[in-house]
Amino acid sequence: MKKKILALALIVICLSIVAYGTTAYFTYDIIATHVITAGNVRIELEQLAILTPGGAPIEFDRPNDIVPGTSVSKIVQVKNTGYAAAWVRLALTKEIILASGVTGEVDLSLVSYEINEEYWAEQDGWFYYLKPLEAGATTEPIFTEISFAASMSNMYQKSQSKINVLAHAVQTVYNGESVFEAAGWPEA
Repeated sequence: MKKKILALALIVICLSIVAYGTTAYFTYDIIATHVITAGNVRIELEQLAILTPGGAPIEFDRPNDIVPGTSVSKIVQVKNTGYAAAWVRLALTKEIILASGVTGEVDLSLVSYEINEEYWAEQDGWFYYLKPLEAGATTEPIFTEISFAASMSNMYQKSQSKINVLAHAVQTVYNGESVFEAAGWPEA
């Protein structure tokens, strides 16, 4: 009887070893690490001016003593300083700060600029650049000069005029076929 129990125990042990080996043969574990890298989207706002006809653009420097009925050269454009192509949009707001001690109703329409509609389109208060901006490239200017109406009164003497520019960019890859289809714009 002891021989039968020993033989049965050996058979059970052998079957267990074969079953474990078979399970190990059909089992395979692997750990995969997937790294996803987002595109590097960075832009820089450029403000330039041309001081002489046919001259090269230089960095914009706020002019003083502007006379009503004249224009000032100001070139506003965006440079893509990142590594990925980007969709670009701008918001423009005008502001006139009257000289100290002067009061009155400010008329922002007295300061104007002409939008370059060949490359920029307005929608919902934003101006969108119509082409993807490739890495290292610069947009066409949204405008190139600021005009001051001849009808500006003496109330505006020694006042300060500002054009505030807010720029946003989002990646183009897998983000719509046009700038108007792009998603992920920051909330402003």
